[in-house]
Amino acid sequence: MQLKDIISESWFPHGRFTDLTMYKFGYHFCKPDHVCGPWSWNNFLFHYVISGKGRLLSHDDTDTIQEYDIEAGQGFVFWPGQVVTFTADEKDPWEYIWVEFNGLRAKEMVLQAGLQYNHPVYTTADPSQRDIMAAELKFIVDNPNRPAMELMGHLYGFISAMVHSSAQLNLIEEGSLQDFYAQKAIDYISQHYHRDLTVQEVADHCNVHRSYLHRIFTACLNTPPQQFLINYRVRKACELLKTTEHSISEISSLVGYTNPLVFSRIFKKEMKKSPRDWKKLKETIDVTPKSKVNKIKSRV
Repeated sequence: MQLKDIISESWFPHGRFTDLTMYKFGYHFCKPDHVCGPWSWNNFLFHYVISGKGRLLSHDDTDTIQEYDIEAGQGFVFWPGQVVTFTADEKDPWEYIWVEFNGLRAKEMVLQAGLQYNHPVYTTADPSQRDIMAAELKFIVDNPNRPAMELMGHLYGFISAMVHSSAQLNLIEEGSLQDFYAQKAIDYISQHYHRDLTVQEVADHCNVHRSYLHRIFTACLNTPPQQFLINYRVRKACELLKTTEHSISEISSLVGYTNPLVFSRIFKKEMKKSPRDWKKLKETIDVTPKSKVNKIKSRV
């Protein structure tokens, strides 16, 4: 049995790439029970297990430690700032290759593969694409002195194969990836609309860029997320105006507006009547694109 670590590590010194770039990459054949961590990194770090097995301990977004048993043919990703510990098996220690990367689109690409902060383990639904992914990553690790553009081409090839081979992505795509994130955002808005909620906070909760969330809402709901939040709050205000005796000021606070004048101005713009005048109407008007929301819920 192999009794000592075999390690190689290389730096990618070219910082001119913005959408996606590498920092380090390498190979590690671990000795039995070899422990790495607890550590955290400033960038994304992906490991692909060539042989053997081990265990990953990672902190989720509630700081609860989650445990995963990982074997050959699987992989795992660490998110920036995430605290992790990973240990090689005592009888069949793992051998893996890895890459550290980041960039403006890195988060979006990781999410496209179905890998999330709370679900960091890569498994495959397409072994042929998985093998392409492993080959692309192995080329990078084995050829650290190749031209930067060539290595970046292989990094994009690695990401593409990871996305197309991921079992996690396939599970999400059954209900549409866009609808998946749209519903996640809608659920969050429905739980937090009553406080000072921002679109950026919703995007952060969904682990997507704000501009990507805007594209999702425009495609799935035909309205940007800020307008959806306004519509949702106004609809809730309509319900409260009809079913309670709360004052306008109280209702303003209950639907997330600390300033009643701002609330009244927004309400009048959306409903063409002031809250006080609208309260006198006999029927409540639903301003939310409800049919589209229900369509999403039925598919997720």
